[in-house]
Amino acid sequence: MRFSQRLEKLPPYLFVEISRKIAEKRAKGEDVVTFGVGDPDLPTPQHVLEAGAEASSVPANHRYPETDGLPELRRAIAGWYEGRFGVRLDPSKEVLPLIGAKEGVAHAALAFVDPGDVALIGDPAYPACWAGVMFAGGEPYSMPLLEENGFRPDLTSVPRQAAEKATMMYLNYPNNPTAGLAELDFFEEAVAFAKRHDIPLLHDACYTEVAFDGYRPHSILELPGARDIAIEFHSLSKTYNMTGWRIGMAVGNAQLVNALFKIKSNLDSGIPQSIQQMGIAALSGPQDYLAQRNAIYQRRRDKLIPVLARLGLRMSSPKASLYLWARVPQGYTSGQYATMLLDQLSIVVSPGRGFGKYGEGYVRLSMTVSDSDVDKAVERLRGWKPKG
Repeated sequence: MRFSQRLEKLPPYLFVEISRKIAEKRAKGEDVVTFGVGDPDLPTPQHVLEAGAEASSVPANHRYPETDGLPELRRAIAGWYEGRFGVRLDPSKEVLPLIGAKEGVAHAALAFVDPGDVALIGDPAYPACWAGVMFAGGEPYSMPLLEENGFRPDLTSVPRQAAEKATMMYLNYPNNPTAGLAELDFFEEAVAFAKRHDIPLLHDACYTEVAFDGYRPHSILELPGARDIAIEFHSLSKTYNMTGWRIGMAVGNAQLVNALFKIKSNLDSGIPQSIQQMGIAALSGPQDYLAQRNAIYQRRRDKLIPVLARLGLRMSSPKASLYLWARVPQGYTSGQYATMLLDQLSIVVSPGRGFGKYGEGYVRLSMTVSDSDVDKAVERLRGWKPKG
């Protein structure tokens, strides 16, 4: 039996491998605390669940949805963007609902990349970026996200040959996995670069609503002229604790949105309409719980950082995203340190190398862990002396 060459080239998806290791440990009866996957442990808001329950009994919602989503969902997305960022969108042309942002990020390469084309990707990156480019037959070009640059790429260092062959560029702020931030001056530089080289700029903004210490992340579309060249991905997953419901959106340049729509209309049948009604309830309903939710994540952050620092893991206290991005002590690779934590303490972290070449030397911890598990991990780490 023969399989495609792209399947042979595809590495195991990072979080599938992490889940396998967790299952093995738990099968042995071990109490595993996992900081591996950014999957909120807190529940979807009650009014959102009630909207879904009510919509699920409507016969019209039992049939195929449309790929471009309900008009009222597109209007709700546009209304949320205007209220949150002051960005006015045309719901009929500049808004496309997604089955979670991941599928949009991955499918986008099929719209913009032909075999042999180059895609510029910040490295380390969300693994779906690499996979989408590989499936499209493109070549990823890593733009290093270095700590000394605030985990933002130095666009002036992109070689001319790579820039000329590029047909798209991925950015992601607040960043996964590094928790790096971008302000409007960086977005201005990125938009100018994309326009200069005539390449679509795809910005993953899924973590703008997970922020601490009074910080308010930006949308790239706030920048005048960004819509000429950019689309932005967002998600209800992290904002409203809806990872399991699979709903997100792409917004921005109408031509780029339409290109992604053409891909999706041939590959999927859209978001179930009862879940679209949940999305409308989330986007249009009360938003006050976000501050309460973020206070929980901030409390977890502040418990973990001191004990990790005492072990020699170096990091900045993040102002946004769900993640701690910690440099491992000298003498270890990211994989070695993650394995040691799993073997000796039954604590799961993500090795940075799984996010790209420039993730080596770091581990990522997600704060989507119950308070009781955070306390368990702190106790285990507090007196730990690594063996090996």
